[in-house]
Amino acid sequence: MKKTFERRAVAAIVALCCAAPVWAQEGSAPPGPADQSLIPEEERYALHGQSTYVWQRKPPFASPYEGENSLQGKKAKSYSFTATVDLGLRLWEGAEFHVNGEGARGQAFSGLHGLGGLTNGELAKTAGADMVYYRARTFLRQTWGLGGGREAVEGDMNQLAGGQDKRRVVLTVGTVSMLDIFDSLESAHDPRTQFLNWSFLTHGSFDYAADSRGYTSGAALEYIDDGWAVRAGRFMMPKESNGLPLDTRLGKHYGDQIEFEKQYQVWNRPGTARILGFRNKTRMADFGDAIAAGRAAGAAPELDTVRREHAKVGVGIGFDQSVTDDVNAFMRASWSDGKTETYAFTEIDRAVSAGVVVKGTQWSRPYDTVGAAVAVNALSRTHRGYLAAGGIGPFLGDGALNYGVEQIAETYYSWRPFKYFWLTGDVQYIRNPGYNRDRGPAKVFSVRLHTQF
Repeated sequence: MKKTFERRAVAAIVALCCAAPVWAQEGSAPPGPADQSLIPEEERYALHGQSTYVWQRKPPFASPYEGENSLQGKKAKSYSFTATVDLGLRLWEGAEFHVNGEGARGQAFSGLHGLGGLTNGELAKTAGADMVYYRARTFLRQTWGLGGGREAVEGDMNQLAGGQDKRRVVLTVGTVSMLDIFDSLESAHDPRTQFLNWSFLTHGSFDYAADSRGYTSGAALEYIDDGWAVRAGRFMMPKESNGLPLDTRLGKHYGDQIEFEKQYQVWNRPGTARILGFRNKTRMADFGDAIAAGRAAGAAPELDTVRREHAKVGVGIGFDQSVTDDVNAFMRASWSDGKTETYAFTEIDRAVSAGVVVKGTQWSRPYDTVGAAVAVNALSRTHRGYLAAGGIGPFLGDGALNYGVEQIAETYYSWRPFKYFWLTGDVQYIRNPGYNRDRGPAKVFSVRLHTQF
C-alpha cells in the first residue's frame, strides 16, 4: 500500500509539473527578495512540485589505462530525471510540517565513478534506469519569534508563505537534506537550476551525513538575528559507506555540524560569510591501516578489512557577495583530515571553488542567468597513497595514480521564458579526472529542463 501511494503521488507530480500553468513575466520585476512592507497572507497549507531532466554527453578522452572505478575514456551519454511533490501544513503558530514524495531514475557515466567532482548533482538521488519512488523529506519546523521586526516569507518548496520575526529560533526535526539547512550559498547549491557539478553543491570536503539519495534524519537548532546566525545539528550516518540504510544509533554513530553566519557590507554591497565545522563518527576504514594491511598481505589495499570506530573532522568557509544588482559572486574553501574513507558525499579532502552568476538584465532577459565557476579538488597524502597502491574507493580507483589536483570549470546559460520553466545549456571541462595526470581532460555537455509550481 505504501509503495502504491508513493508511486501514485510521484506520478501525479510529474503530470502537475508538466501541466502547471506558466505565464510570461513581461512588465514585472525579476524574482528577488520580498518587499519588507508586504507580508504575504499566511498559508495554512500548500502543494508544490518540481521535475528536472538532465541529459549529458561526454566525448572520448585520453585514457591509457582504466581500473574498476575509472571514468571510462570512451564517448558516453548520461541522463537523470527527478520529480518531487511537497505537501506543507501549518499545524499551529510557528509550526510547519512537510512531506515530500519523490521519484528518480537515471544512468550515470561509468556507474557514477571516476571523479571527485561528479558531473550531475541530480544523480545522487537516482538508483538506475528504472523509476524508483520513495519518501524524500518528512520534517517538522518550529519557529519561535523573538521580535526585531517582521520579514516576508514567500511560498516555495518546503516553505509556506507568510511572515516571520527577524530575530528567531528555529528547530527542524525529521528527514531532510543537510544542504536544506547548512551552507546555503545563494548562487551555488541547487543542481536543478544552478551549477550541475558536485564541486559547487557545497564544500567539496564536507562529507555530510546522508544516505545514497542525499537525505538523512536528525535535528538542527538555529538562532537567527538581524545580520547574523548560528546553527548546529546532529544527523544519522549511513550504515555503510555511501549506502542507503541509515544508522539510527544517534548516540553512537552520527554526523555533527555547526555553522556561523555573518552578513556584512563591502563598498555598500551586501555579502554573507559562513564558517562550518563538522565531525562524523562511525565505523570507517583508515587509509594508512589499509595500506599497511595490503603490504603485509602482498596485495592491493582494501578498506573492508580495516574498518573500526573513527571520527572525521573538517572545516569550510564560504562567501556570497553582491557585486551589482545583477551580479553575484561566491567562494568556498574546505578541508577535512582525509585520514579515513569517504562515507557519505564524494572523494574530496581539500577544495577551493569560486564563481559568478549574472542576471540577463543587460541584454533584456532579466529572468535568464549565466554562470561560470572553477573548482580545484585535492586528496590527502594517505588517500592518494591508497589509490596509487591499487586501492578502490566508493567513487575512485584507476588501479594506479599519477597524482594531480582535479581542476573543473563549468559554465551555463539558463533561459527562463516563463515563471515556472527553465531550459539550461551547460559545459564542463575537467583536467586530471579522478586526480590522475595520465588521463583526460574530459569534457561534458549538458542540457537541463526544469519546471516547478
